[in-house]
Amino acid sequence: MVTSTQTTTQTLYDQDYYLWIKTTINQLRTGQFSAVDLENLLEELETMGRSQKRAIKSLLTKLLEHLLKLKYWDNERERNQGNWKREIRAFRTQIKDELTDSPSLKPYILEIFDKCYQEARKLASDISQLPLDTFPIIPIGSLEQILDENWF
Repeated sequence: MVTSTQTTTQTLYDQDYYLWIKTTINQLRTGQFSAVDLENLLEELETMGRSQKRAIKSLLTKLLEHLLKLKYWDNERERNQGNWKREIRAFRTQIKDELTDSPSLKPYILEIFDKCYQEARKLASDISQLPLDTFPIIPIGSLEQILDENWF
Protein backbone atom coordinates (compact mmCIF):
# COMPACT_ATOMS: atom_id res chain seq x y z
CA MET A 1 0.00 0.00 0.00
CA VAL A 2 1.36 3.42 -1.00
CA THR A 3 0.72 6.11 1.59
CA SER A 4 0.07 9.72 0.72
CA THR A 5 3.52 10.62 2.12
CA GLN A 6 5.18 8.16 -0.26
CA THR A 7 3.16 9.52 -3.16
CA THR A 8 4.14 13.06 -2.18
CA THR A 9 7.87 12.27 -2.06
CA GLN A 10 7.71 10.35 -5.34
CA THR A 11 6.02 13.36 -6.95
CA LEU A 12 8.59 15.62 -5.31
CA TYR A 13 11.36 13.55 -6.92
CA ASP A 14 9.97 14.44 -10.36
CA GLN A 15 9.20 18.07 -9.57
CA ASP A 16 12.05 19.30 -7.34
CA TYR A 17 15.01 16.96 -7.11
CA TYR A 18 16.99 19.02 -4.59
CA LEU A 19 14.01 19.33 -2.27
CA TRP A 20 13.44 15.57 -2.64
CA ILE A 21 17.03 14.96 -1.49
CA LYS A 22 16.64 17.28 1.50
CA THR A 23 13.32 15.66 2.42
CA THR A 24 14.73 12.15 2.09
CA ILE A 25 17.75 12.99 4.27
CA ASN A 26 15.47 14.51 6.88
CA GLN A 27 13.21 11.44 6.82
CA LEU A 28 16.17 9.13 7.30
CA ARG A 29 17.69 11.23 10.09
CA THR A 30 14.43 11.39 11.99
CA GLY A 31 13.67 7.70 11.58
CA GLN A 32 10.66 8.17 9.30
CA PHE A 33 11.69 5.15 7.26
CA SER A 34 8.21 4.27 6.05
CA ALA A 35 7.94 7.73 4.46
CA VAL A 36 11.14 7.37 2.43
CA ASP A 37 10.74 7.12 -1.35
CA LEU A 38 12.71 3.89 -1.38
CA GLU A 39 12.38 3.15 -5.10
CA ASN A 40 13.94 6.44 -6.20
CA LEU A 41 16.48 6.38 -3.37
CA LEU A 42 17.75 2.96 -4.49
CA GLU A 43 17.91 4.15 -8.09
CA GLU A 44 19.95 7.19 -7.06
CA LEU A 45 22.37 5.08 -5.03
CA GLU A 46 22.90 2.70 -7.96
CA THR A 47 23.50 5.68 -10.25
CA MET A 48 26.09 7.09 -7.85
CA GLY A 49 28.05 3.84 -8.00
CA ARG A 50 27.97 3.82 -11.80
CA SER A 51 29.06 7.46 -11.88
CA GLN A 52 32.10 6.74 -9.74
CA LYS A 53 33.12 3.91 -12.03
CA ARG A 54 32.68 6.10 -15.12
CA ALA A 55 34.74 8.87 -13.51
CA ILE A 56 37.62 6.50 -12.70
CA LYS A 57 37.56 5.08 -16.23
CA SER A 58 37.55 8.53 -17.82
CA LEU A 59 40.34 9.85 -15.61
CA LEU A 60 42.52 6.80 -16.20
CA THR A 61 42.03 6.99 -19.97
CA LYS A 62 42.91 10.69 -20.02
CA LEU A 63 45.97 10.08 -17.84
CA LEU A 64 47.21 7.36 -20.17
CA GLU A 65 46.49 9.48 -23.25
CA HIS A 66 48.56 12.37 -21.89
CA LEU A 67 51.43 10.07 -20.93
CA LEU A 68 51.43 8.67 -24.46
CA LYS A 69 51.39 12.14 -26.01
CA LEU A 70 54.25 13.24 -23.78
CA LYS A 71 56.34 10.20 -24.67
CA TYR A 72 55.63 9.83 -28.40
CA TRP A 73 54.35 13.08 -29.92
CA ASP A 74 57.71 14.62 -30.69
CA ASN A 75 56.44 17.49 -32.90
CA GLU A 76 54.27 18.96 -30.13
CA ARG A 77 56.26 17.99 -27.04
CA GLU A 78 58.26 21.19 -26.67
CA ARG A 79 55.23 23.43 -27.03
CA ASN A 80 52.77 21.31 -24.99
CA GLN A 81 54.75 19.35 -22.43
CA GLY A 82 54.08 21.83 -19.63
CA ASN A 83 50.34 21.55 -20.15
CA TRP A 84 50.50 17.76 -20.54
CA LYS A 85 52.51 17.41 -17.32
CA ARG A 86 50.03 19.60 -15.47
CA GLU A 87 47.15 17.47 -16.77
CA ILE A 88 48.99 14.26 -15.83
CA ARG A 89 49.45 15.55 -12.28
CA ALA A 90 45.80 16.57 -12.06
CA PHE A 91 44.51 13.23 -13.37
CA ARG A 92 46.72 11.31 -10.94
CA THR A 93 45.50 13.42 -8.04
CA GLN A 94 41.85 12.97 -9.02
CA ILE A 95 42.25 9.20 -9.38
CA LYS A 96 43.97 8.96 -6.00
CA ASP A 97 41.19 11.06 -4.43
CA GLU A 98 38.53 8.77 -5.92
CA LEU A 99 40.37 5.69 -4.65
CA THR A 100 40.83 7.26 -1.20
CA ASP A 101 37.11 8.00 -0.99
CA SER A 102 36.17 4.56 -2.35
CA PRO A 103 38.97 2.02 -1.82
CA SER A 104 36.67 -0.74 -3.07
CA LEU A 105 37.21 0.66 -6.59
CA LYS A 106 40.86 -0.51 -6.61
CA PRO A 107 40.00 -3.91 -8.11
CA TYR A 108 37.86 -2.15 -10.72
CA ILE A 109 40.70 0.11 -11.87
CA LEU A 110 42.91 -2.95 -12.28
CA GLU A 111 40.12 -4.62 -14.26
CA ILE A 112 39.77 -1.72 -16.71
CA PHE A 113 43.44 -0.77 -17.00
CA ASP A 114 44.16 -2.57 -20.29
CA LYS A 115 40.91 -1.41 -21.89
CA CYS A 116 41.62 2.20 -20.89
CA TYR A 117 45.14 1.93 -22.26
CA GLN A 118 43.87 0.72 -25.65
CA GLU A 119 41.33 3.55 -25.74
CA ALA A 120 44.08 6.05 -24.81
CA ARG A 121 46.21 4.77 -27.70
CA LYS A 122 43.36 5.50 -30.12
CA LEU A 123 42.75 8.95 -28.67
CA ALA A 124 46.45 9.83 -28.77
CA SER A 125 46.62 8.62 -32.36
CA ASP A 126 43.55 10.64 -33.33
CA ILE A 127 44.76 13.89 -31.79
CA SER A 128 48.36 13.56 -32.93
CA GLN A 129 47.50 12.14 -36.33
CA LEU A 130 50.31 9.64 -35.76
CA PRO A 131 49.68 6.05 -36.84
CA LEU A 132 48.16 3.90 -34.10
CA ASP A 133 51.15 1.57 -34.18
CA THR A 134 53.34 4.51 -33.02
CA PHE A 135 51.94 3.77 -29.57
CA PRO A 136 52.88 0.36 -28.17
CA ILE A 137 50.14 -2.22 -27.74
CA ILE A 138 51.49 -3.23 -24.35
CA PRO A 139 51.01 -0.52 -21.70
CA ILE A 140 54.01 1.74 -21.17
CA GLY A 141 53.96 1.03 -17.43
CA SER A 142 52.11 -0.81 -14.71
CA LEU A 143 49.12 0.76 -13.01
CA GLU A 144 51.30 1.42 -9.98
CA GLN A 145 53.83 3.26 -12.15
CA ILE A 146 51.15 5.19 -14.04
CA LEU A 147 49.72 6.49 -10.76
CA ASP A 148 53.14 7.28 -9.24
CA GLU A 149 53.73 11.03 -9.39
CA ASN A 150 57.51 10.47 -9.55
CA TRP A 151 57.35 8.10 -12.51
CA PHE A 152 57.88 9.39 -16.05
